[in-house]
Parts: sequence; C-alpha cells; structure tokens
Amino acid sequence: MLVLAFMPSASVVTVAARSAASGFVHGVFTTMGIIAGDIVFILIAIYGLALLADVLGSYFVLVKYAGGAYLIWLGTVVLRSRPEAGQARRDTDASLLSSFFAGLLLTLGDQKAILFYLGFFPAFIDLATVSSMDMTIILTIVVVAVGGAKLSYAYLADRAGLLLQKSKVFKAVNRVAAGVMIAVGLFLITGA
Repeated sequence: MLVLAFMPSASVVTVAARSAASGFVHGVFTTMGIIAGDIVFILIAIYGLALLADVLGSYFVLVKYAGGAYLIWLGTVVLRSRPEAGQARRDTDASLLSSFFAGLLLTLGDQKAILFYLGFFPAFIDLATVSSMDMTIILTIVVVAVGGAKLSYAYLADRAGLLLQKSKVFKAVNRVAAGVMIAVGLFLITGA
C-alpha cells in the first residue's frame, strides 16, 4: 500500500497542486477525501462486491464525470484568481470543503482504485472471513500508508509554494497548478 500510495498519480498531483496553491491544510483535506474514497472502496470490496456490480453499473460514469467536472471547475477558479506574488494564501471553510471533495471525487472516479480494491484486494484477503479486528487493521493500514504518502507530498508542495510565493514565479506556478487540475479533470472524464 505504501509503495502504491507514493507512486506518481492523479491523486498525488491533486494533493500537490492544492497544497502549492492554497497551503498545507488544503493538502490535508484533499488527502482526507482520497482516504475517504479508498475506505468506500474497501468497504464495498469486503462487504458487497456483487452489490457494487448491481448498484454502480451505469452510475459509475456519472461519478467519474462529476469528479472530472469538479476538478476542471477548481482549476478554472484557480486560473482566474490571478494572485499577485507575495499575496497571502487564504484558508476558508468552503475552500477546505472543496479540497476534501476534490480528493473524494477523484478517488471515487478513479478506475485504477476500483480495479485495485475490487480486483487485487480480494486476492489477498478471504473476504468471507474478515472480522471486525481484521477490518480495523486494514483501514488503519490504508489511513497510515495512503495518508502518510499523500501528506508527504502535501508538505513538500506547500514548502515549495511558500518559497515560490515570495518570487515572481508564483503567478506561473499558480497557472501550472490550475492547468494540472484541469488536465486531471479532463483525464478523468475522457478515461485516456
């Protein structure tokens, strides 16, 4: 889990972009959204693979499109904000919630996460015999591995964002972060 969580991915890019543009706390909330999405898939994998196939069927496409559209919207907002170099970053409740949903929707719309948890994950665990203690251990491993990896990226991106904020390069970095969010959203929608 730890190795997979550290691998470059759309979630790493999203955490880094949110942290660099808006601060470490936004990276934390994005990471919490990613972990929440992972927990949803784990619970579904353990408690209802057959139910998932019946329930999600065509609705998965809607979750994927909603996640992609949301990331495109966030990128557009960041792109239009045009902060000046040295401008203080603002952490509002609404933007923290948007960071959480960016991570959650990205994860829920990620086909790789679905394939991992619903394909490979059951290969390592006998789903019929999972106890409450087993579930606690599994969820703890996910929170520590995924959370630790993503928070490391969030911290590094935040430090880089603070350094760049003091320079004239900040506008360009802000545009790149916005472009990355839009690109990840388009990637999620197109499934490329």
